[in-house]
Order: sequence, then structure tokens, then C-alpha cells
Amino acid sequence: MAELVEQGVARVAERITASAPQGWTAAVLVSTGGLFGSGVSGQYTIAGAKPRPINPFGTFQALDDVSAAVGAARGWEGTRLEIRCQPSGEFTLVASRDTVSRLRGSRPGFLTVLDYDYRLSQPGFVQEESTAAPAGDPDLAVARFRAYLERRAEILGHVERLPPPVTTAALDEAERRLGRPLPADLRALYLIADGSGDEALGLFGNLCWMPLARLVTINADLREPVWPGWENSWDSVVLDAYPPDTVRRCHEHPGWLPFATADDGNYLAVDMSPAHAGRPGQVIQIGRDYYDGPLYVCDSITSLVARYLELLEQDAYEVEEDDVDYIDFVEGPREPGPDPELRTDGIPHDIPPSIQAVLIQFNAPTGLMDLTPLAAAHHLRRLELKRRAIADLAPIRALPVESLGVTLHGGDLAPLERHRHLASLDLATTIPIDITPLRTVPNLRGLDLSRANVRDLTALAEFPDLRYLALSGSQWAVLLDQGELPSTLAAARLAEAEVSRDEALSWAERLGLAAGEPFCVTGTLALDGK
Repeated sequence: MAELVEQGVARVAERITASAPQGWTAAVLVSTGGLFGSGVSGQYTIAGAKPRPINPFGTFQALDDVSAAVGAARGWEGTRLEIRCQPSGEFTLVASRDTVSRLRGSRPGFLTVLDYDYRLSQPGFVQEESTAAPAGDPDLAVARFRAYLERRAEILGHVERLPPPVTTAALDEAERRLGRPLPADLRALYLIADGSGDEALGLFGNLCWMPLARLVTINADLREPVWPGWENSWDSVVLDAYPPDTVRRCHEHPGWLPFATADDGNYLAVDMSPAHAGRPGQVIQIGRDYYDGPLYVCDSITSLVARYLELLEQDAYEVEEDDVDYIDFVEGPREPGPDPELRTDGIPHDIPPSIQAVLIQFNAPTGLMDLTPLAAAHHLRRLELKRRAIADLAPIRALPVESLGVTLHGGDLAPLERHRHLASLDLATTIPIDITPLRTVPNLRGLDLSRANVRDLTALAEFPDLRYLALSGSQWAVLLDQGELPSTLAAARLAEAEVSRDEALSWAERLGLAAGEPFCVTGTLALDGK
């Protein structure tokens, strides 16, 4: 292993040396490979001049190889590499366990993970499942699809050539591998053609209809477990598609089967495990850009084809001329519905009952805010009130709020006792507060107290299933000196924007995550002319 590591470091050192500016005296490149992917930075020291940044292009694969080899040998989840080079050709590597990851943005500081095996439970997995019948009609879907192809041919001036259909046996085998059936109307379309064929042919807007074999492969890949994203996960899966309770509130679900994509990480999918107000086989949008969860499109493939046919009849398209002519729709397949998210500087008196998130804006006026109008928001999941203080949490008691950010001016946390929905709380206070009522909140998994004045932090040891905790540096010092960590804690944040990496490493070590002995390698390049 040491020889492979030395070879990899030598490749990086060669790149650094070859790209070095005149007059350089030393170079340092640092690579981190922790929770949020790789980060590479470095600089050249130049005699009598300002340092110059290192362009890391061409080093990434070697750095990944070195990081993977050292991490595997030492059992490190994340590895930090520091490579130093000299003009003489000498180079050194110091590899260390990367126990902390820097966070920026609205939640700055450092994050450390104590339990890499823990995965956040997503609310969608416990939602009641629909018992409704599918809305799709295979015969109608086929008729509409043929009419859609005919209309496209009229517009383009030629018939688009699609691949031959799949067999019924192939569909049965695909369903066996998927572990669940495809909707009958999508099956019917595969008996017409095995997807759209040409990658440039976007039958569903700009999305290509995937061949059956790729549908199976894509869905197998998407079932691989993903890192939960501790720094933002506590408020990221609280919105539901409109209408409410049609789609499960998850980032991913085995019942979502993508069938069309533009190869950009986003998909149209059929939902074979809808929430109780949905229909099996309904169409949703999922993927890289759907941070708040899936977006409901329509109740079936049958309706999706009808929507695209309708857009053609309404002349809601443009014909783009390229290597292959194609139809570019100026509207999406989803008919707009009410926005489930309300961004405002105060809570209106007449709040729509369909609202699922209320976010107070940065420019909100001062003064206490009254939460009474929220009583009508029966589907409210996320409430972000940190920009306006409140004095009474009582109106929240009966609401299904799962993620709450609040600045409490006076009052107490008693209204949150035994709140059965609350999973995440970001609390700021203007006076000392007792957090013991939160011990009775059965689903509380994430807690940020970094802006709260807490009377007794040692009460945290009695929280039954707390998985994420954010505290300021002084709060962590008090808790670690006087109390015990919650036994179920899986991730922690040091909520200090200006803290150094060394200070963060010391904090992580107090949490039980020692960096351990570093792994070191030295060597010398065979430079030309030497």
C-alpha cells in the first residue's frame, strides 16, 4: 500500500512542480475528502512576491487514489492530505483522519459525524399509503400516444423513428428485477416502442424516454444509500407536492421509478407508492434539482401524454433546427397549482389552508408576531420564524409542524410537550429557557440551540432519540465539562463561524473522535538535468 501511495503522491508532485512559477521556493497542496466530497487548495511560496495559488487540474484522480488507499488502510471515513513540494524535487505527504468538515452559509462552523451508519428517517416512509385505483387507462394511453406521434410528424414534416417494442416477457422480467409492477399504461407504451431511441429525441418535453433495460438499471442505481446531508437535512423534506398528501415527503423512495431523463440528474418518474391522496402510477419529477422533494405532475402516464398532446394543439412549442429537428415545449407538463410555500414579512390573517411552509423574510419588520392565523394551515410542515420574535408557541401545538425555526421572546417550551410531529427545532431566545419539555417530543431528531440561552444543558442527556445537535463553542464546553452527550447522537455541529480547524479538531476529539497517528510518505522526483 505504501508504494502505491508514494506513486500517487509523486504524480501530484510532478504536476505541481511542472506548473510552478519562476522563483518558487515551496508549494503546499491540501486535499480534503470528507462528507461533502473533495476539496483541493494550495499555493506556491515565491521569493520576494505574493503567494500564487496552485491550479489543481490534473491532480484529482491521483489525490482520490491516495485518499482511498490511506482511508481503507486506516479505516478512516474521511482523509485529509497535505502534500509539500520543494524545487529540489523533494516531496512529503502527511495524511490524517478528517474528523471535521467546515460549513459555510447560513449555518457556519464545523460538522462532525459520530455514527456514519445512521440514516435519517424520512417522513414519507411512514405516511399512509394510497388505497385508490390507478388513474391510467392503457387503451386510452395508446390511442393518445399514437395521436401524439401523428401530430408531431405533421409539425416536423417527417415520422420519428422509434425502436421496436419490447415483449411481454421482457416487461415481466423487468418488473421482477424492479420488485414491483409498472403502471399498466406505461407497460402499454413499451409494447409500442422501447423508449425514444435517439438520445436527441425528447418525446416528453426535453426528456428522453428511456429504454426498458435502462429504466431497470437506473432504478437499481438510485436505490443505493446516499449520505443524508446533516448540514441541511432537518428542513429539506417537509414540503409535499400539490395537492397535499399526494406524494411521499422523501428525497428518494423505492416506489419511484424514473422512465425519462435529460441525463442531467433529473427525471420523470412513475410513483407506485403514493401517499394516501395520490394514485398509483401518478407522474412526478425527482432528482438533483428537487431539493424540497418530488414535484407532482399528473395522475398517470395517460394524463401526461394528453398534456403534451394538448400543448401541441395549443401551439405551445417551438421547432428547433439542429442536427435533428425537435420540438421544444414552451410550457412544462405540469399545470400550475397553489404554491405550497409562503415567503412573507408577517403571517397574513387569511392564510391558505394548502400552505405547507411559512418562511419569514430577511426584511421582516421588528415587533412580536402573532401566530394565531396559522390555525387554518392544517398541512403546515415547516415554520421558519427566526426573523421575527414570538412570545407564545401555543398556536403550534395542534399543527403538524415537523421543522421549526423560532426566536422566542419570553414564554416557554411547554406548548411543544409531546408534540408528535416535530422532528427539527432551531431555537433562539432572548432570556434563559428551560429545555426539559423537549424531552417528551417523541420524534425530535435535530436540535440547534446555538442561539439560545439555555438554563441547563445537561438535560440533553435525557433526550431519548436526539441525532443531531448544534451548539456554540461555549455551550459545548459547558456540556462536555458538566454533562453527558445524548447517547443516540449521530452528528454534531460546532456553531462558530471564526473557529480554526485545529480548534474544531480538538472539539471533535472531546466528542470521542481522535485524529490518530498521521500517515507520512517522503520521496524525491527525478527532475530533468539532475
